[in-house]
Amino acid sequence: MEFCSNCGAIMIPNKDILECTSCDYSNQICPKCGEKMDIKEGILKCNSCGNLKNLSENDTSYKVSKTIEEHETVKELGEVNDMRSTIKETCPECGHDEAYYELKQTRSADEAPTRIFTCAKCKHTWRAYH
Repeated sequence: MEFCSNCGAIMIPNKDILECTSCDYSNQICPKCGEKMDIKEGILKCNSCGNLKNLSENDTSYKVSKTIEEHETVKELGEVNDMRSTIKETCPECGHDEAYYELKQTRSADEAPTRIFTCAKCKHTWRAYH
């Protein structure tokens, strides 16, 4: 991945050159010395070794080798399978004896974390500080 030396944006391949989509700067790597080449009036020139390359329309060094279809890869915790921790705790609303729980550090670090319960049946949420 190359970055534009003028503005720092990502350079995008277009035929045989890399182009900046933000500031229209273009460059290429010199095949002789490995330094970056600058383009001026359709000619690539290496500032290090002086190598010149005339750009032509049929020169295509960059090709799309594989098209990747967009798909969702990020899943929310518990979206596919319910992976939350359960505990035997009685819901104060419906009396059901199973709840999901989380531990969160809501107060200072030297105090115990807060336990947050959610009833597995009615989804009522409550907390305990001990």
